[in-house]
Parts: sequence; C-alpha cells; structure tokens
Amino acid sequence: MHRTEIDPIWQDLAVLERLVRESRTIAVVGLSADPARPSHGVATYLRTSGLTLFPVNPALERWEGLPAYRSLADVPGPIDVVDVFRKPEHAVEIAREAVAVGAGALWLQLGVISDEAARVAAAGGLDVVMDRCFAVEHREVVGWS
Repeated sequence: MHRTEIDPIWQDLAVLERLVRESRTIAVVGLSADPARPSHGVATYLRTSGLTLFPVNPALERWEGLPAYRSLADVPGPIDVVDVFRKPEHAVEIAREAVAVGAGALWLQLGVISDEAARVAAAGGLDVVMDRCFAVEHREVVGWS
C-alpha cells in the first residue's frame, strides 16, 4: 500500500473528540457481512454503543437485521458521519456523495488516505478525519468497552 504524509489538519484532536461525543448517526460505507472484516467489528461496536447505523454497500440487502443501502443518497435520514471502509481510490466519489447528502463529516478509516477526498469534503463544509478508527477514538473519548 502506498502511504503519503497525512496533513495534521485531518487528524485534529478537537475535531475527533467532538465527532465521537456528538455524532449519533453513522453511515458505514463498505460495511461487510463478514465478521472477520474490520468494518463489521467497528459497526458492531458502534451499534452496541447506542449509535444509529446506516449500512452502505450495494452488495448487501441487510446487515445484522438493519436495511442496507446502495449509496449515501439512499439513506433515509440525516448522517452525522460517513465512515469509509473503501479503498482510497473510491474516497473522492464518496466524499462528493457525502457533501451532496449534507453529511456532517467524512471519516476515512485506518489506511484510507486521500488528500483529494479530504479537500472535496472540507470544501463542501464537512469535518474530515483521515487514517483513524472511529471505534478506537469513540472508546478512548466516550469510554465504551
């Protein structure tokens, strides 16, 4: 995997803390039905923590009893955070979709590094976090286990 230097603006601790404390609805893009995949474990943790999840994966009809959506545009409610588990080359389009639906933030998971996606989201008014795990940060800040 090719890694680039990450601009510290995309890992601002004040933004991280605010998002994990205040966010209630999370669209998990690239959520897998496979329990061995990181997206599955993170989504399970977030749901157990009381957050509302919107699974986004065109290959799924349902995830753990929840309806799954083909795209962010299909999600039926407001989205506080778009949590991305897709390869970096897909991140720019996801950022555009997140802006289009009026999401509050674009969160690129560990290893999902795309300065262009971050710039697109930020220019659209979204908070951006890159190369961090929402579940790890939530556990650290909020204290769920």
